[in-house]
Order: sequence, then C-alpha cells, then structure tokens
Amino acid sequence: MNNINERITVNPNQCGGRPCIRGMRIRVSDVLDLFGAGLSKEQILDELPDLEMEDLNAVLKYAARKLDHPILVTA
Repeated sequence: MNNINERITVNPNQCGGRPCIRGMRIRVSDVLDLFGAGLSKEQILDELPDLEMEDLNAVLKYAARKLDHPILVTA
C-alpha cells in the first residue's frame, strides 16, 4: 500500500468529505497540524498509533501536490 491514492481517502460521508488516512477518521489536516506544531514523525506515530510511517509520507506528498497548482495571471 505505497500508492498515495490508497493511503489518502475522501468519503463524502466521513469527516465532512475531508481527506482522511486509509478510511480512518484521522484527517490529513490533523496530521499536518501536528507537523506544524513541531512534532517529529516518531512523535506523531506515538500520538496516533493507528498510523504507519507510509501514512505520514503520503500526507506530506498529498499536501505538496495540493499546493503545487498553476497560478494564471491575466494582464
């Protein structure tokens, strides 16, 4: 299960349709908040023992892809 699409799931009936990890009620934004608070990957895994290291890598890849979008500037 190393495919980002298998690790990050979106279900309109779960967590308001926000991206979650492997169908659990752990949102991508929750994990990003923990990274933002300065926690290491190991600390996050201690806080959320249902997660795997591959989940954390998928969260970071997912966030990077969401932020990497073209910006069109019209003159």
